[in-house]
Amino acid sequence: MKTIAIGNDHAGTSYKLELIKLLENKGFTVLNFGTDDEASVDYPDFIHPVADAVESKDADVGIIICGSGNGAQMTANKHQGIRAALCWNNELVTLARQHNDANILSIPARFVSIHQAKSFVELFLKTEFEGGRHQNRVAKIAATC
Repeated sequence: MKTIAIGNDHAGTSYKLELIKLLENKGFTVLNFGTDDEASVDYPDFIHPVADAVESKDADVGIIICGSGNGAQMTANKHQGIRAALCWNNELVTLARQHNDANILSIPARFVSIHQAKSFVELFLKTEFEGGRHQNRVAKIAATC
């Protein structure tokens, strides 16, 4: 895993900037699709490009950040090849990767600290999908119509 797409709205700007530093210091290439400002913006404008990058394999995984994490997650999950998980604790991050093969982490900036967000990102990146009994379930997530 080398390339990470990241996107955010105005509520996630400061978190995104800190996470980019963390990721680049660890040797990752970061594709920044988020706003770098705190002026109000529409999150789908910044989340769809992250989902596109992950879906097209231009990025290995994605990180999306908005106030609650909900809107960002809902937007990303409109893409057929995306499994975005809204996580607010370490256990959810771990299970999202192990059981659901999540390929985008959605962080609720208004409900977790930057320290927690950094921990989530590190955990998300090092946790592997278990496959096995979970593989069949994950295969059924994508809409078939």
